Amino acid sequence: MKVKGKIRNRSEILSHGDVESRRIVLDITDGTLKKLDSYDRIKSFMSLKGDILRIGYREWDLSKKNNVYLIGAGKACNAMAMAVDEVLGDRLTAGIIVVKIKEHSDRYNKTVSHKGGHPLPNEAGVAACKKILDLVEQANEDDLFIAVISGGSSALMSFPVEGISLQDKILTTDILLKSGARILEVNAIRRHISRMNGGRLAQRIYEKGAELVGISIHDAVGLPQTGDINKPVSYFGTPIGPDETTLEQAKWVIKAYNLEERLPPAVIKYLHTCGPGGETPKKFEGFTYFVINTVPDSCRCAAEITRDMGLKTMVLTTSLEGESKDTGTFLGSIAREIQQYGRPISPPCVILSAGETTTKITDSSLVKGHGGPSQEMTLSFAMAAAETRGACLISIDTEGTDGTTTAAGGITDSRSLQHAHNLDLDVFKALREHAAYEALQQMGDTVVTGNTGTNLCDLNIMYIPEIEAR
Repeated sequence: MKVKGKIRNRSEILSHGDVESRRIVLDITDGTLKKLDSYDRIKSFMSLKGDILRIGYREWDLSKKNNVYLIGAGKACNAMAMAVDEVLGDRLTAGIIVVKIKEHSDRYNKTVSHKGGHPLPNEAGVAACKKILDLVEQANEDDLFIAVISGGSSALMSFPVEGISLQDKILTTDILLKSGARILEVNAIRRHISRMNGGRLAQRIYEKGAELVGISIHDAVGLPQTGDINKPVSYFGTPIGPDETTLEQAKWVIKAYNLEERLPPAVIKYLHTCGPGGETPKKFEGFTYFVINTVPDSCRCAAEITRDMGLKTMVLTTSLEGESKDTGTFLGSIAREIQQYGRPISPPCVILSAGETTTKITDSSLVKGHGGPSQEMTLSFAMAAAETRGACLISIDTEGTDGTTTAAGGITDSRSLQHAHNLDLDVFKALREHAAYEALQQMGDTVVTGNTGTNLCDLNIMYIPEIEAR
């Protein structure tokens, strides 16, 4: 099976290591990312004929609308916005989106894209938020907003409340992401100090009487896979949906992770003094939401492709969380069990998992390089799988950038540890100093995709071949 896909450095990855095992996981990865591309997903269920806009099973008569605006943010927003912009054509009044990476292939008719900051907010993101709010301030009950939102909007649409500076928000985000807190716990704080997140953008639209249609890739761990994407759904989170976190939860996170003395004083003061007025909205009437992908969809698509290749497959979990390097060791132990004893599935086979592992950094002075959870996972796997002949793991952040790097993730196999030794690379040191990116770069084992058109947290694909004599 030859798949021409999204991995840009495929030839480099296949120039060393266990080439056949690598080819298998790359083919599955490329096919999965193609199936998940939001441009194609949106074009499959959205169309405009005359004045009638169809999204899924719902229709809107645009002759009854004065203005139609496109707004959005997220790491997959480029592709999502291109699809909506193309469908609406000249019927679109204006569009403003905030993205993480601008690509040369991005093409818009009436939409302006701004490059925000992720994982840490920046001034450009705040400026874009102000422009979006200006559109909302002009709106009335005759206007329609179509919002395209994917993961990353919390940072890209980071416009702090009055009394909290952008630098306070940047420092808060950095501390939270290194604290070991789960993403929903991180968001409990970020949403309550934002003018956009936690449904506050939708609240502004609601107060103006305008209508909102949200199209989202929902990357929260623990949600079920999508069914019929044509059906509107109940929705929560992000700037456009009601918020399921509370102000009390935000305060609890501060205590649970011992952040009272670490977070900026302005943030601590605001959360403890804002009162009921600082709570995020919990309900909207009359808004319509569509979810085109959730985290389990990545494993579903990967499993379909794997079976088409004639290989057995098992989905280990779609709610994977925890320390990334420990997860790499764990997956390596599973690979060994499968190859030696045929448990819990016999080789050759593919083991799939998805979720959002994290990298805890208690002391930033220990950081000597760059990396991300997926890269730390694969570097750790290289050590654990050294004795499991042909075992190979690819781990990527499905949107195309892992952690603080421009790599989507990493790929290693049972030969990678010896390859690192031959290059005089200390893998243990690289993990201790959170410099997985530099190590994998030298090994030729980073995975580069650019924007993929989706954003479903992390996807891990592990192949374990059979050996003649166990």
